Amino acid sequence: MIHTDFERSSIKAGVISFDDLVEAGSVAAARSAGKARIEGKDYVMYDGDVVEFRFNV
Repeated sequence: MIHTDFERSSIKAGVISFDDLVEAGSVAAARSAGKARIEGKDYVMYDGDVVEFRFNV
């Protein structure tokens, strides 16, 4: 369940699987390796997703 503050103002989320993050060693390295992706509000989260929410305040 998403907190209502995120539900109302969230515009997108950066998602990396935990295994890809550990393998890469850092978020920057995972992004460079093409393991990170941007998802919209309708994305269904999975166990092991590491998420950075981007939202409009």
